[in-house]
Amino acid sequence: MMDMKVIEGGVTAAKGFQAAAAAAEIKYQGRTDMALIYSEKPCKTAGTFTTNVVKAAPVKWDRAVVESKVKSQAVIVNSGIANACTGEEGMSYCRETAKEAAKVLGVDEAGVLVGSTGVIGMQLPIDRIKAGISKLADAKKGDLASGTEAAKAIMTTDTEKKEAAVTFEIGGKTVTVGGMAKGSGMIHPNMCTMLSFITTDAKISKKALQKALSTDIEDTYNMISVDGDTSTNDTVLLLANGMADNKKIKVGTPEYDLFLEALHYVNETLAKKMAGDGEGATALFEAKIIGASTKEQAKILAKSIVCSNLTKAAIAGHDANWGRILCAMGYSGAEFDPEKVDLYFESAAGKLKIIENGVALDYSEEKATEILSQPEVTAVADIKEGDEEAAAWGCDLTHGYIEINADYRS
Repeated sequence: MMDMKVIEGGVTAAKGFQAAAAAAEIKYQGRTDMALIYSEKPCKTAGTFTTNVVKAAPVKWDRAVVESKVKSQAVIVNSGIANACTGEEGMSYCRETAKEAAKVLGVDEAGVLVGSTGVIGMQLPIDRIKAGISKLADAKKGDLASGTEAAKAIMTTDTEKKEAAVTFEIGGKTVTVGGMAKGSGMIHPNMCTMLSFITTDAKISKKALQKALSTDIEDTYNMISVDGDTSTNDTVLLLANGMADNKKIKVGTPEYDLFLEALHYVNETLAKKMAGDGEGATALFEAKIIGASTKEQAKILAKSIVCSNLTKAAIAGHDANWGRILCAMGYSGAEFDPEKVDLYFESAAGKLKIIENGVALDYSEEKATEILSQPEVTAVADIKEGDEEAAAWGCDLTHGYIEINADYRS
């Protein structure tokens, strides 16, 4: 790893970024449900969005902003209502939100980004949103605590806030990348019900910014699954205000590689926090494929394992049911020789080889259960075909998942 330093904080870790949270009573009572990210200087933006054909109004809005050459200074996010399947009225609320934010914050309306998460099909109470924007503007600060409050305000069924930040050096200048995310259910590769907001003070070309983000989501957010449902609202936004004053980062330079590595750390950390905080989950479950002939083969196999409901249920029961893992690999669509596979279970409690060359070993079930009872559990499959590898992340499947989702609207 390069000289990258993991630091405390999230969206306010980088120079010039401020944040705030407010209670606007959009759906929830007695908690904050709106967040603001604000930059002292206009930012270049990059974004990646849901592949679901049903796209929420904020997704359409943000995509248009990112594709335009307009710079952004503010992101307004609400939880509780997703503003999805809300037609022209839903789009008009994005416009009204941007207009109000521009007025209250003194920023360019055309660059205001919006995010929503929550119940599909309900219309936003726009008067409460507008009142919330004024509260956010009054409360915005650049300290780490304000970033944390913003991270808490965007949670829906999440049980904990999700933040990460790192710094690295470019020519004697310190560059910071930080972010916050939310996501717990309706989470599946190709971006999840997940919102992720990354801020950086790097001076970087818009092309490099977008390329870095588009490249990196393939190995981070797109490698997690909680329940196989691809959301209508998935959005990852990356804002760069250039305030680190480093030499401008361009594609294909060593500085670009440094930036990509820092971005990868933040994205992977946030992605794993989402997978581990899956609705009802008690464990973060990682599937790692090693010895693959191609990266693509490794990714398909790893993803198939974390998406298997039977495997996820076995992890919930701390049961070393390795047959389910081989089965999930077998229907993944990737070719491999099952009679060459070695499989290990690994966690803080140790590492145990379960099968060798496709056949079960005489292992201790007690030890296997101990390993699988930890809050982070990994299954490693060596398919002995080459040097490529990939990891995917999910969680166990418990009764809690059904309880949360059976009465989510009420």
